[in-house]
Amino acid sequence: MRKTGVTSASTGTAAGGGTGRPGGGGGLNLSVRLNVLLLLSVVATNLVSLYHFSLRAATAPPLLPQQHQLQQDELALIRQLDAIRAGVSQLSHLRSSSHPPPPPPPELLLYSRLAPVASACSAHPDLLHRYMSYTPFSPCPDDALSLAEPLLLRGCHPLPRRRCFSPTASASASKLLPTDPFSPLPDSAVRWPKDEAGKCKSFSCLPPSLGFDVARTEAARFLRARDALDLTAPQLLRLASLSRAGPIRLGLDVGGGTGTLAARLKRLANATVVTTTMDLGAPYSEAAAARGVVPLHAPLQQRFPVGDGTMDVVRAGHAVNRWIPVAALEFLWYDADRALRPGGLLWVDHFWCRRSDMEGVYAAMLRRLGYKTIKWAVGDKSVAGGGNRGKDEVYLTALLQKPFN
Repeated sequence: MRKTGVTSASTGTAAGGGTGRPGGGGGLNLSVRLNVLLLLSVVATNLVSLYHFSLRAATAPPLLPQQHQLQQDELALIRQLDAIRAGVSQLSHLRSSSHPPPPPPPELLLYSRLAPVASACSAHPDLLHRYMSYTPFSPCPDDALSLAEPLLLRGCHPLPRRRCFSPTASASASKLLPTDPFSPLPDSAVRWPKDEAGKCKSFSCLPPSLGFDVARTEAARFLRARDALDLTAPQLLRLASLSRAGPIRLGLDVGGGTGTLAARLKRLANATVVTTTMDLGAPYSEAAAARGVVPLHAPLQQRFPVGDGTMDVVRAGHAVNRWIPVAALEFLWYDADRALRPGGLLWVDHFWCRRSDMEGVYAAMLRRLGYKTIKWAVGDKSVAGGGNRGKDEVYLTALLQKPFN
C-alpha cells in the first residue's frame, strides 16, 4: 500500500470559512437578492414568450391592417425580450462578481515556472522568428535542427508546425539499414552537418562512450554486470517474473541514447521499448531509428507521450540526474508513475548526486512514491567510473515496483 499524506493548507482554508467573519451577513444578503432577481427575470421571460406564442396561435389569418398591427406587437415583444435578456445578463455579471473565481492551484503555478506550457515559444521570439522564417511549400532551411533543439530545451513544445519539406538522408541509405541492431551503423543513414568546422561527419568520429559504437561497446551493454550498480537485461526479466510484475512487453527508456536497451529487450523478450532522445551534439534520434528503435524526440520537462497505466517498465538513464531541479525531478517521477501499469517497474539507472543529498533529498523523494523496493544499490561515483572528480558523489541504482490496485 502506498503511504499518503494530507497537507494542512486545504484544511486551514476550510476552517476559516465560518460565518463569524465581520461583514459576512451583508455579502450573503446581496447574494440572496441577486438570486431572487435572476429567478424573477427568468420567470418573466418565460411568461412573455408564452403570451407571444399563444397570441399567434389564437389569431386567425389577419387582414392587411391587422397584419401590420401584429408586426408592431412582435417588434414590441422582441424589444421587451431583449431588455429582459440584458437585465438577466447584468444580474449574472453582478452575481459572478460577488463570487470571484478561485486563485490558480499552487501546483499549476509551480509547474509553469519549471516547464513553461506553450507560452514558452513566445518567450524566445528571436529563436522562434528564425525557426519560422522560411519559404512556404519549399524545402525547410538547413539550420532547422540547430534551432529546434534550443527551442525544445527552453520548453517550446510542441514546436510550431511549418509548411515546408524537411531534409532527409539520401534515398539509397534505406537500402543499407542493418537488420541486426548491433551491426555497424552506415554513415549515410544520418544527415551530417554541412560545411561546419569541427563537426563530426561520420560515426567513427563520435566518442564510443556516447553509444554510437553499437557493434562493440553497445553490444556488451545490459548483458554483463561490472558491480552491484549494474542491472542487466536478463536480471530485469528474472526480477520481473519473481516479483509477479508479469512479462515485459512495453517499456519507456527515458534518455536512452541510441536505444541499446530497447534493442536488447526486443531480442531477449520481443518487447517494444520506445526511447526518448535529444540530439544534443550528436544524431541520437537518427541513430536509434537506423537500429530499428522508436525514438521520441522529447525533452525531459515534457509529459511522457504515452497513455496512462500502459508501460511495464520505465527506465531513467544517465540523462536523469542531479542537474534537474528537485521540484522538476519530482514531477518526472510522478509522470513515470502515471505511465506505469499496476505492478510495473521503475528502474533508476546510475542516478548520481552529492553524497550529502542522497538520503535526505533524492532517496526520500523516491520513497514518497510508496513503491516496493526490489533492488537498491548506492556506490561511490569514483569507483563506478567517475574518476577522481567523483569523490563526493555517489551513484544510485534502484528497481522499484508500483503497488497493485
